[in-house]
Amino acid sequence: MEAYCVKCKAKSEMKEPKVAQTARGGWMAKGQCSKCGTNMAKILSADQAKQLK
Repeated sequence: MEAYCVKCKAKSEMKEPKVAQTARGGWMAKGQCSKCGTNMAKILSADQAKQLK
């Protein structure tokens, strides 16, 4: 999965994304940047979250 890394300031591949539910009921993927190792997060739709589970 591709997400924006704030440290690299570019989109990069997310290592081992894990789907989590937010406090307000939305969905997000959490992982680490494949280039620098910084934590990353990406907001997902319910359909995208179902595909990744």
